[in-house]
Amino acid sequence: MEECLFCNIIAGDIPSQKVYEDDDTFAFLDIKPVNPGHALVVPKRHSRNLYDIKDRDWLAVMNTVKMLAPKIKAAVGADGMNIEMNNERAAGQIIFHTHVHIVPRIDDDGFRHWPGTAYKNNEAESVAEKIHVLL
Repeated sequence: MEECLFCNIIAGDIPSQKVYEDDDTFAFLDIKPVNPGHALVVPKRHSRNLYDIKDRDWLAVMNTVKMLAPKIKAAVGADGMNIEMNNERAAGQIIFHTHVHIVPRIDDDGFRHWPGTAYKNNEAESVAEKIHVLL
């Protein structure tokens, strides 16, 4: 396995602002936050992203996210919260250790979402069918 930044943070070899840790997960503040309180939740067992994380680790990460999000929101006085995950380079993943962002949001903080575009004629039905075939 290649050297992993987040594995080194979990091991304590690289300093971080830890906000939570249990047997399966580790959470720390992002070093370039969207807003104060922006945290990352990672599984302690290495996995690349959503496509190869073990179910047990995924559930542990989600439980930690659910527990931490309202506490972070209250701690920083946020107006809302985004829970985000990037999977693979095309989606913006930079560190290839599974991680979920907890991003506190403040009204009018300037952080914008993707614009979105409407489906063309019958495109939604076609895409839905392609997904159904794979289930």
